[in-house]
Amino acid sequence: MKVLSTKKILQWDFIDSNRFGIWGWSGGGSMSLNCIFKYPDIYKTAISVAPVGDLKLYDTIYEERYMGLPSTNPDGYKNGSPVNFAHQLKGNLLIIHGTGDDNVHYQNSEVVINKLIKHNKIFSMMAYPNRSHGIYEGRNTYRHVYETMLNYLENNL
Repeated sequence: MKVLSTKKILQWDFIDSNRFGIWGWSGGGSMSLNCIFKYPDIYKTAISVAPVGDLKLYDTIYEERYMGLPSTNPDGYKNGSPVNFAHQLKGNLLIIHGTGDDNVHYQNSEVVINKLIKHNKIFSMMAYPNRSHGIYEGRNTYRHVYETMLNYLENNL
């Protein structure tokens, strides 16, 4: 759905399709990864904050409620997990994650990062030590997150 709406938006005269990016946090961070990995000709830049990199690594109560078990829905888990498409990265990617995230564990970013490295994909990464899912602990942290994102967009779009 996000891609269909994006294609429609890109038809507007005042939109520069060469400078089209996406960002998201948590589930939106996963969507941002999937968009830039699966549709590299549309999305030129993505920022992914605290993403679920592999659906099998996220909270089973949540995932299994909507996806069923990985053993009964392997294609759903595979197709929904950004890590499986990291090799397709062509654009600019910034991954941001708090290392103390107890909702979407930092491991989710690590699996994506390792896959990007395996395929020699260049990307940027900002880790926030001991910060939770909201990345707000510590003086000036929240401001730093948003200024980092703004600077990345200004430099890459």
